[in-house]
Amino acid sequence: MIGTGVFTSVGFQLSSLQNTWSILLLWVAGGLLALFGAFAYAELGTHFKESGGDYIYLSRLFHPILGYLSAWAGLTVGFSAPVALAAMAITKYLAPFGLQDNKWLAIGIIVLIGLMHSFTIKHSSRFHNSSTLVKVLFILVLIVLGFALPGSPTNAINVAAPFTNDLLNRNFAVSMIYVSFAYTGWNAAAYVADEIDNPKKNIPKALIGSTLFVALAYVLFQYVLMKNGTRAELQGKEEVTFTAFTNLLGSTGGKWVSAFIAIQLIATISSYLWVGPRVTWAMARENKLWQPLAQNNSHGLPVAAIWLHVAISIALALSGRFEQVLLYAGFVLQVMAMLTVATSLVIKNPEPGVFKSPLKPLLQLIFLTFNMAVLVFTFISRPLESLIGIGILAVGVVVYLFDKPINLSSINQNACNWIE
Repeated sequence: MIGTGVFTSVGFQLSSLQNTWSILLLWVAGGLLALFGAFAYAELGTHFKESGGDYIYLSRLFHPILGYLSAWAGLTVGFSAPVALAAMAITKYLAPFGLQDNKWLAIGIIVLIGLMHSFTIKHSSRFHNSSTLVKVLFILVLIVLGFALPGSPTNAINVAAPFTNDLLNRNFAVSMIYVSFAYTGWNAAAYVADEIDNPKKNIPKALIGSTLFVALAYVLFQYVLMKNGTRAELQGKEEVTFTAFTNLLGSTGGKWVSAFIAIQLIATISSYLWVGPRVTWAMARENKLWQPLAQNNSHGLPVAAIWLHVAISIALALSGRFEQVLLYAGFVLQVMAMLTVATSLVIKNPEPGVFKSPLKPLLQLIFLTFNMAVLVFTFISRPLESLIGIGILAVGVVVYLFDKPINLSSINQNACNWIE
């Protein structure tokens, strides 16, 4: 979860929102929505107990075309765009070392991490666990330093501006897209259910525990950034963390913080190149067009799907502006997350041992209502990026119509059995 968004988003939010509390409220709301979604995914993940996430849930409980669209969205932007954005951000955070916007470096990082996930689960897990540990320790250290040391006297903290003006501003909803993107990954454990020991216990633990931890870290970190940078320095900028910690620790300290941000983003790329291909593989098993991607290596890894994700991530890294890619990818992810959370409402009587979402269906309905409002306001304010997102889904529908499902009758029968 901890990736590009938390280190880059607040500059875009400061461009349209004035009150510090309204910005922090965005991150609290994003954490709550992710938690409500995590409850739903915990129920779905322990119910189905197979890898594939959205593809499995939507195909089995609603209709194969929705599962197909979720896998298509994940392949084209949902999992590939975060990889591209993280690689692009790495080069920006290595600017103090003379590597600003180095496309070849971004490509090399994506390829290298793709290789790390192409051998065995043991290799993948060791690499990913170690890089994630570095990431978590790093953000905790930054939070402690940010609160312990005196901030900028003319910082971006502003609690005097009218709070209600921000809440009634449609840009508040658009800013929620950045936040939602930063929380992307809260549902990842459900995508690799086949590879998790004791999934009925560990899927809810991973989804809910990590979401709570990350939400707290995100809110504290945004405050730290605004405490240590001026509005003029941060507004509309991507490299806000470098700016804030250069003010706090001096040019040398800021330079090394920037380097560590780049290093910890490796874990973000790793997570998406682990999870995303599992969704593509699940689709490939059941649709003829994608059959070549259903091949595993001798250790059971979907290597063909991994390298298709690598290729698409590289293509996205070479095209488009950072903010534009973030917005249309976030728009698509929001749509698919809403559809998947809605599937949990179909499960009426979960079997023993399946996680039961608390306060069902209230929390799911809050999740759906709030996210729908965000999508509407985003479409109004940023129609181009929204239409790109809709266009990606529309192309997926066309591809589905030309594809041929495998064992469709058995899939539909399974769906009926699970619903009953």
